[in-house]
Amino acid sequence: MSLNQIQQAITNQKMKCPTCGKAIKQFEKFVAMTESVWDGAGDSNLNTAGSKVTLICGNDKCDWRERTEFWDSYIE
Repeated sequence: MSLNQIQQAITNQKMKCPTCGKAIKQFEKFVAMTESVWDGAGDSNLNTAGSKVTLICGNDKCDWRERTEFWDSYIE
């Protein structure tokens, strides 16, 4: 779900760079963080608790990038 939110926010230019104030253009290294894994006798479960991503501004003359689990704070 959070990967979709990040992709939509970047596509719709809703995610803003804190340095230059323009829309963030790209991201990389998305990973869902694991909260718990349960595996037993033919049954298993994986619970996730948030995600991390590297946000990259990508605008002219702005080299801001940040690896964060608080990516939703950049969405306006």
